[in-house]
Amino acid sequence: MAAPAMEGLAVTALRSVMLRVRQAAERSGRRSDQVRVVAVSKTKPVSLIRQVYDAGHRCFGENYVQEINEKAPQLPEDIEWHFIGHLQSNKVKPLLAAVPNLAMVEGVDNEKIANHLDRVVSGIRRKPLKVLVQVNTSGEASKSGVEPSGCVELAKHVKLGCPNLEFSGLMTIGMPDYSSTPENFRRLLNCRIEVCKALGMAEEQCELSMGMSGDFEEAIEMGSTNVRIGSTIFGPREYPKKQQD
Repeated sequence: MAAPAMEGLAVTALRSVMLRVRQAAERSGRRSDQVRVVAVSKTKPVSLIRQVYDAGHRCFGENYVQEINEKAPQLPEDIEWHFIGHLQSNKVKPLLAAVPNLAMVEGVDNEKIANHLDRVVSGIRRKPLKVLVQVNTSGEASKSGVEPSGCVELAKHVKLGCPNLEFSGLMTIGMPDYSSTPENFRRLLNCRIEVCKALGMAEEQCELSMGMSGDFEEAIEMGSTNVRIGSTIFGPREYPKKQQD
């Protein structure tokens, strides 16, 4: 369990992040309410998430299905949960069953997972699920995501071929140290231009999820509408869980 003093720090850190988001948004000629902050609570206890929730924040993200499935039922239903990263087909049904307030999947990286999500959403009769197409902008083999050259085709498939999914935009995960170069972000901006042209969408209807703890201000200045911030709010991740299991 986190000590109460630690939990106070998360709220202080959240306020500092929101101020930095507002300033970066203003520098890019936008209002701060045009940028969504997803507080990524990976490895953090429910009590800490609750502190940030009680401070008024409503949008949280997780990277592992097991973690979000355990945490979401213990927390208020008006949280907007984002699942972030590669999703395996066999985890789709448990995720959607356990988290009825799942707001978005960031991101879908191939047609097979899009089709699977579409079928499960239809089967449980929930409202259409917002999804972002994940693009591998750094060209690293270890990263999930469709190649930039394939983003139009995948976005088209989600928008036109998956009636129970709502194509909401594009996302990318930056370089390994989470400090993306502007090139990664520029590549995603270019993908958005192509996707919007192909689908006849206005660019402001197509979200850009880029930017994490190390680079979110630069991402916002370049047009990001959705930043995923974990350690800057919650502190370093606590991976050694083995002894607790």
